[in-house]
Amino acid sequence: MSDIPQERRVLTAIPGPKSVELQARRTAAVAAGVGSTLPVFTARAGGGIIEDVDGNRLIDFGSGIAVTSVGASAEAVVRRASAQLADFTHTCFMVTPYEGYVEVCERLAELTPGDHAKKSALFNSGAEAVENAVKIARAYTKRTAVVVFDHGYHGRTNLTMALTSKNMPYKQGFGPFAPEVYRVPVAYGYRWPTGPENAGAEASAQAIDEITKQIGAENVAAIIIEPVLGEGGFIEPAKGFLPAIARFAKDNGIVFVADEIQSGFCRTGQWFACEDEGIVPDLITTAKGIAGGLPLSAVTGRAEIMDAAHSGGLGGTYGGNPVACAGALGAIETMRELDLNARARRIEEVMKGRLEEMRAKLPNGGVIGDVRGRGAMIAIELVKPGTKDPDAAATAALAKACHAEGLLVLTCGTYGNVLRFLPPLVIGEDLLNEGLDIIERAFATL
Repeated sequence: MSDIPQERRVLTAIPGPKSVELQARRTAAVAAGVGSTLPVFTARAGGGIIEDVDGNRLIDFGSGIAVTSVGASAEAVVRRASAQLADFTHTCFMVTPYEGYVEVCERLAELTPGDHAKKSALFNSGAEAVENAVKIARAYTKRTAVVVFDHGYHGRTNLTMALTSKNMPYKQGFGPFAPEVYRVPVAYGYRWPTGPENAGAEASAQAIDEITKQIGAENVAAIIIEPVLGEGGFIEPAKGFLPAIARFAKDNGIVFVADEIQSGFCRTGQWFACEDEGIVPDLITTAKGIAGGLPLSAVTGRAEIMDAAHSGGLGGTYGGNPVACAGALGAIETMRELDLNARARRIEEVMKGRLEEMRAKLPNGGVIGDVRGRGAMIAIELVKPGTKDPDAAATAALAKACHAEGLLVLTCGTYGNVLRFLPPLVIGEDLLNEGLDIIERAFATL
């Protein structure tokens, strides 16, 4: 692991002068459509710290959007990737294969839910994994329709933009989108009209009714859902919702796809979030936390479904790159050795406890409408006090206040009113609490 001291240090304004200088170069050379949450330029990162070019050390509550769960310079990832880099960088698995790709697929078969025979195919990004899951489901079922859910996010390619529910910034101006995609309700407990206790049963019944009436179950190739909805606001579907949808899929020959790109690999305190209610998906898509920061993704699933696509129908020049595969084996080694599932559960205990205390100190909860999430995938939804009206302005102000104090936090949510926390699972508890102190001070200044 990197030898960066695990201490917050703010030496300059955030961003500092060297970052400002680099930002000017960036503005001249990088397309305006590529945004950044916080324009500080990274020099080093490791553990729970990002060090910028000005020597500031920020507490990392983002993990590169749930990617560097094992830290941004984990020893096993660096060791294995470096060794592979020295041997060869690329051959293309579809030209001459190599052991690392096979070994990653073997680990995925071991770790993903279910004891059935499994196979995998490797790609570069989460969007690629989702897109290929759709291809595989269509090949297997000989059907075309795909069902997704309100508040879902599945990527930025043309097909995955169609699957994604949020227009800005993901879809605006980029259509037309792929056809045969249908969206149905999800059990968003905090905002369900009759309350969270009814959301699971009512939302699943409503979703199934819409699928049956509007599409016809016999026309549906795949139902795709994030077991914890990420960009949509870290929404945990109310209990009972996922099992009901999975049962409906099974009863109607529909491929049930769990999109675990943000929630997978120990992030929620289990290897995969769908395990929480005993869901065994037909296909599972993974990326982000899989390889310690190297670009890799996968579709893993029932062997007979995975084998439905014809030879040559799946792949891509860089898919399952050997250096990325080595990084994945190092990340999985680290997760097992450090028991990062237990670490994630401890992060949940600390963060939820502190955030609930903050809410209790505000009159009627103040702007904190909801505290939710699992493991190290925790969020607070901000609303106008006394209502459930989303408060995106307060969310942006809070994030800005945290950034100024040297704490990197991210926002999300369909309404832009959710502050999300994705600390590396290896973060020290002292840094975790210091970050929460900064959040508490930010609330005081709101």
